[in-house]
Amino acid sequence: MEKEYDFLVLGSGIAGLSFAIKAAELGTVAVVTKKEEVESNTNYAQGGIAAVTDDDDNFESHINDTLESGAGLCREDVVKFVVTEGPERIRELIEWGVHFTKTKDSKPGAYDLGREGGHSRRRVLHAEDITGREVERALVKKAASKKNITIYENFFSIDLICRSKLTGCKKKNDRCLGVYAFDVDKGIVHTFRAKFVMLATGGSGKVYLITTNPDIATGDGVAMAYRAGAKIANMEFMQFHPTCLYHPDAKSFLISEAVRGEGAVLKLKDGSTFMEKYHPMKSLAPRDVVAKAIDTELKKSGDEYVLLDITQMSKEFLVKRFPYIYNRCLEFGIDMAIDPIPVVPAAHYQCGGVLVNLSGETSINGLFACGEVACTGLHGANRLASNSLLEALVFAHRAFEKARELLPAVKKDFTPIPPWDPKGATESDESIVVSHNWDEIRLCMWNYVGIVRSDKRLERAKRRINLITREIEEYYRNFTITTNLLELRNIATVAGIIIECSRLRKESRGLHYNLDYPERDDVNWITDTVISKNWG
Repeated sequence: MEKEYDFLVLGSGIAGLSFAIKAAELGTVAVVTKKEEVESNTNYAQGGIAAVTDDDDNFESHINDTLESGAGLCREDVVKFVVTEGPERIRELIEWGVHFTKTKDSKPGAYDLGREGGHSRRRVLHAEDITGREVERALVKKAASKKNITIYENFFSIDLICRSKLTGCKKKNDRCLGVYAFDVDKGIVHTFRAKFVMLATGGSGKVYLITTNPDIATGDGVAMAYRAGAKIANMEFMQFHPTCLYHPDAKSFLISEAVRGEGAVLKLKDGSTFMEKYHPMKSLAPRDVVAKAIDTELKKSGDEYVLLDITQMSKEFLVKRFPYIYNRCLEFGIDMAIDPIPVVPAAHYQCGGVLVNLSGETSINGLFACGEVACTGLHGANRLASNSLLEALVFAHRAFEKARELLPAVKKDFTPIPPWDPKGATESDESIVVSHNWDEIRLCMWNYVGIVRSDKRLERAKRRINLITREIEEYYRNFTITTNLLELRNIATVAGIIIECSRLRKESRGLHYNLDYPERDDVNWITDTVISKNWG
């Protein structure tokens, strides 16, 4: 069945919903999300949104902090407009119903601003320690009030539909026409056609064995864009969050960087501190520095975790500032007012992605990308804490403005789109193949393409992932699709992209550390790593 809209949004996090809410002013909007609409990386964001909202802060400081964290690869023009346009987008969120935590100090009505790693000032707006959940709540409510928006839950986007694949047109004349999406509940595939398609599918943390990301973060948008021929950039820069709770029963629970911002100190199991050996900001150093330091110390000691100690703060303060984290830790027998928290690094944020311009346009006409799936140039080689939600808001607005400018000239496309063809696929009785390959990819990426890499490790990973990818593609062609198979296909594609980008960068910078090239090379590598699939 073919469904036609003016705008098609893939993903229901802060990027997708904020774009959809605005696009609804211009025409009909379909939001396609593979789970429930509130299930997104946004919903799991604990820390907050970094923006200059206080009289004691300024744009120059926020810009400099972002550039410093980005290790020379940030696009300065992008950093400047994201930071300077940020306060207006924050005001918009508040108008839409987001309730940020306010302070009760000498500034009545002022917002309680947190500080996180890499920030020189307190500038992180938050809603206690569940900021993402509060933002998602408000956006879902706002979207529901728009009659032009239709939300399709439990619809898994399989592949983008591009004119070149249908008509054989040249790349310069190519255009994204829509997407094939799998209706999980009914087991059928629908065709969605639109004048503009927005990729807002989030990140790819599930490519790694240990991650703070929810199960949905399987790199679907990057994989689909790559298969369609879009340019992908800087996927070697996978940010590992330094502090994921280490407990056998805790499924990748993140201990927010805001905990360190309020004075928590990283220690070894014997109680000694170590971050002073790696950075003058100690436990508040940028994430890449902290994650690599923890990884180094764990390899030296053979321990399984380090400790995050904030026991110097009162229980009253911790319960008020971090109610969700405090209670979650209690469930695992850890009272953070008394006990240091055992933590390990975990894959957290994809700093690269689908390459876009200043308006969020990809290299394929009609296809935008926004949020974690996109590579905008803001984060460079390492994302500054809490800049991601701000980036999503600013680029969603810019994409909306560009779409509004282009819409009058976009005529109805009459290119016939054939219905989804399963090509004789049959039901599989060997689902073990899917689960085994899923585990093998994530373990391979963790061991060989993790925090510390080498040419030998990357070559080993490439050989193994290439072999697994061929097996998956054969399986995909022969058997009926399932969500597990589609996600497996995507994490294999993204794993291959991360490996290829890592092999191309012959230096160490930000989140990419290669033992064979341990130094930063500003002569040859102040540039993005850009790849795309060959046309044919």
